[in-house]
Amino acid sequence: MAIETPDWARDAVFYQVFPDRFAASERVPKPGLLEPWSAPPTHFGYKGGDLLGLAERLDELADLGISALYLNPIFTAASNHRYNAYDYFSVDPLLGGDAALRELIDAAHERSIRVVLDGVFNHVGRGYWPFHHVLESGGDSPYRDWFYLDDGVLAGRRGLHAYDVPRGGSASERGYRSWWDVPALPKLRVEHPPVREHLLAVAEHWLHFGIDGWRLDVPQDVEDPTFWPEFRRRVRAINPDAYIVGEIWEEAPEWLAGDRFDAVMNYPLGLAILGFVGGGSLDFPVIAGQSNYARGLVDLVGPAFAAALERNFSLYDPAVTAVQFNLIGSHDTPRARTVMGGDPARLRLATLLQLTLPGTPSIYYGDEIAMEGAADPDCRRAFPPRGEALGEDAVATREYVRAVIRARREHVALRRGEVRVVASGPRWVALERRAGDRRAIVAVNAGPDVARVDLAPIGGADRLKNLALPGTADGVAGGGAAIQMTSMSAVVLVDD
Repeated sequence: MAIETPDWARDAVFYQVFPDRFAASERVPKPGLLEPWSAPPTHFGYKGGDLLGLAERLDELADLGISALYLNPIFTAASNHRYNAYDYFSVDPLLGGDAALRELIDAAHERSIRVVLDGVFNHVGRGYWPFHHVLESGGDSPYRDWFYLDDGVLAGRRGLHAYDVPRGGSASERGYRSWWDVPALPKLRVEHPPVREHLLAVAEHWLHFGIDGWRLDVPQDVEDPTFWPEFRRRVRAINPDAYIVGEIWEEAPEWLAGDRFDAVMNYPLGLAILGFVGGGSLDFPVIAGQSNYARGLVDLVGPAFAAALERNFSLYDPAVTAVQFNLIGSHDTPRARTVMGGDPARLRLATLLQLTLPGTPSIYYGDEIAMEGAADPDCRRAFPPRGEALGEDAVATREYVRAVIRARREHVALRRGEVRVVASGPRWVALERRAGDRRAIVAVNAGPDVARVDLAPIGGADRLKNLALPGTADGVAGGGAAIQMTSMSAVVLVDD
């Protein structure tokens, strides 16, 4: 099968926003008590961020170099994270409703920024209107086949226990299946034709509204194997350039064969970057707070990191690798800076690798200003309000990220084409990128010692110039035949 991925995604730099925590607009009225903006986040508290607040700060993101947004769920729901929708066809009033999304999309597109929404189609909230119908009518509800109901409920011998069975209780206790046995998250029977058509209509509706793609939550848990191929066909029929990303944490070549997704969230690459750059500074108590990180994030020396890169880029068709959703943190993980021992210099080096390796990088809101945070909910702290003075680390990191994004935009070899490992050492690695006749070298030293990289085996770097990125003032030595890096530094060489 031919693999076709959106060309624009090859050049994009995403910015992931957790809407309740990014920015609040005075134009969106708040119905009641909110958690203080600067207070530590909680699982259930609302800060009051909204889509108009995001729209009002788009110029800051455009200045950073962002060209696409990924928004965590925005549909009406009874939680700050909104992974438990009760109406897929309406934007949550707390976020400003449909009108706020309209303004955001229009303002983003005016700035050449695309917008991708989070689609949660495996499960819903207890307030989801068909589930509420079953709660009230039991086995007599015409929506009873939309869910995995117990035989006793279907036969009318018992009702549902959606609120009085704790998390971890069995499906037979609740009377229905739920995601990870969380009573608040009833699981949809996607194989049921009315459910399937309802979800596909949701995808089509928001594409007609103007979004540019979908990030799809826990797609592996949808038990109908024909759903995602049909989803792709229906999405692409409306927008042939729509970007479709699946939330799969592991290597997933079978999901990226051209019939389902364009990309998956490339956590294996992110874990490798964190393990290499974090080195001996990894905070394992923090890492233990996230199950996937606890299993997969380990200290990597240079050669092991090089091997991880080569494996990651060999798994997929080049058209897929070019648009893989590359991240070093998200709403589900501890902050990258915190994982790497709180060191903003390590965060900058990790971000440099993320932004210059093949794929579509995504910056988790606040990482560009070196925000910290342990596992959920701490990784979902509120973004500093407009006008608030930023600390030295925040200013330096934003300047650095902005400069790397600009370099990526101006030099095609930093965002497209091939990559190969030139050499690696105890705590350093050097990479060569080529796009047509354009060439770049990215070398990172995450260790305590000076690193010298011999470029003679690849013809040196006489025709390349050293980009003066903030915090990477480690010149090229040896007339282009070698580069030398001090501790915790990087060199980026590009065509003139």
